[in-house]
Amino acid sequence: MKIILQLVLCCWLFLPVAFITTLSAADENAKVARAIFAGGCFWCVEHLFDSINGVTSTISGYTGGHKVNPKYKEVSSGSTGHTEAVEVLFDPQKVSYDELLRIFWVNIDPTTANRQFCDYGAQYRSGIYYFNEEQKKQALISRDRIIKTKSFAAPILTEITKAGKFYPAEDHHQNYHNTHPYQYKFYRFNCGRDKRLKELWGSK
Repeated sequence: MKIILQLVLCCWLFLPVAFITTLSAADENAKVARAIFAGGCFWCVEHLFDSINGVTSTISGYTGGHKVNPKYKEVSSGSTGHTEAVEVLFDPQKVSYDELLRIFWVNIDPTTANRQFCDYGAQYRSGIYYFNEEQKKQALISRDRIIKTKSFAAPILTEITKAGKFYPAEDHHQNYHNTHPYQYKFYRFNCGRDKRLKELWGSK
């Protein structure tokens, strides 16, 4: 009995060390970065980034305004200063911030101020909201790259500014393209989003 107790004690002392080491390594390899993008209706922006390998989570919400804990009706009225946006959590080992920026640009209309496709108002302005100086640098470089390579004459009006407080939208707005697929497809088609994107970016 004494030998058994000694073996149990020995295992108890040494196994946690290995277990903690394994967890620590896993945490080190599983770092998640954040980004915030606004490109009109957040249903469409969320759908876009959900399809990207390396994106671990997307949240539709509101940012860039002055109202604390805004509701959808308040934001849609244009009185809060907020824009509809999506917070993107991603694994930088699988997809870089620069790649997310490249995908973002060709899925918005950067030539319009306070509007995206059929949605009008400052609450639908496009934007990139950076969390640190490195993201800011990459965002500005990506904008300059678009300016140099775009095939259309209109200027780029998408704002690039420091990320502020992000407020998640109501539950029924989350993952809308999956929870309401027919309503989502109807909205997207009638808003002319894909038609305008093709006009601007071609097959990109």
